[in-house]
Amino acid sequence: MGADRLFAEKREQVDDFTFDRETARVFDDMLSRSVPFYAEIQRMTAEIASDFAVDGTNIYDLGCSLCTTFLNLQQLDKQVTFIGLDASPDMLAQAEQNLAERHFSRPYQLLCQNLELPFSLNNASVVIVSLILQFLRPLCREPFIRTVIDGLNDNGCLILIEKVINSDSLLNRLYIKYYYEYKKRHGYSELEIAQKREALENVLIPYRLEENLELLRRTGFRSVETFFRWYNFCGIVAIK
Repeated sequence: MGADRLFAEKREQVDDFTFDRETARVFDDMLSRSVPFYAEIQRMTAEIASDFAVDGTNIYDLGCSLCTTFLNLQQLDKQVTFIGLDASPDMLAQAEQNLAERHFSRPYQLLCQNLELPFSLNNASVVIVSLILQFLRPLCREPFIRTVIDGLNDNGCLILIEKVINSDSLLNRLYIKYYYEYKKRHGYSELEIAQKREALENVLIPYRLEENLELLRRTGFRSVETFFRWYNFCGIVAIK
């Protein structure tokens, strides 16, 4: 995997961000340098998933990208099938390579699926949605979450990781400033930060934390709790 320098050179025009081959090639580095406590979030996700996974069921990762989460769950002491859905063929190709290189030995399926279009889940004890809901058009988010809860077994859980905005404008500006300072500490230049922000402007539309919690409650989850928060990033667990 390469180092993320996608936005290191000055561009005459910054196109919308896409999950193409170039992004897939550097995605691990991008996540580790762009998502605060990414390794810890992954560890917590695996920890929670292990307590909700049930023998004979499926664990889904919707927007599975490079299947890092599946690799972190490989030692799970349950007989489950791992199913990853992603809209990007380039991401799925890199995911297949990653699983092979890391000798992933659990039963799994990877499916190319636009998550804004109708799809179905079945016999799920755990569904993971990590930094994906924010990329779906707002109109598509409630149908997406209803698909999740329809496919979850009783007492199954959704683990949702999201970037969020703050309802207080001052805190929102400060949190964004702290986040950009975080990215600078991890080696991104002002140019890289500015160009990536422009690339994401039309494709990443975060909700407020309260909006995400309300969406989960409204669609039928009986228990909804935040398990992680760092300024404008959060982790939520929801139980059917």
